[in-house]
Amino acid sequence: MKRLHLHFKTDDLDRSVAFYTALFGEPPTRLEPDYAKWLLDDPRANVSVSTRARPGAGATGLDHVGVSIETEAELAAFAERLDGHADLAPEKQTQCCYARSNKYWLKDPHGTVWELFQTYADSETYGAEADLHADSPATGP
Repeated sequence: MKRLHLHFKTDDLDRSVAFYTALFGEPPTRLEPDYAKWLLDDPRANVSVSTRARPGAGATGLDHVGVSIETEAELAAFAERLDGHADLAPEKQTQCCYARSNKYWLKDPHGTVWELFQTYADSETYGAEADLHADSPATGP
């Protein structure tokens, strides 16, 4: 199973949680003091908001988009398909957004940051921030 992933930065988490709860018709799947996530089945999406600021990023709004991928083998297949079309920056066994994941960061031809990731466990802490907005391809912390 794959889910479209959207991550938004906010300066008012309570207001964002209220908005997205109304939009999706359900409360967040995970809620932390600085983070909220909805794992939706209709539409199949992983939508998250956080108050965390990334280096070089704007204060609020769309931070990055991505695809949440169920297995490590599917993640490898995605990366192989994109090889030669984008500079891939792998992060293995990383901790980010209250999850432990294997992932690849890349940018589309217009500079939009994409994250391909396979989550294998929850985490009790938010974890490290990747510098996604540098001029070079996206890289880990």
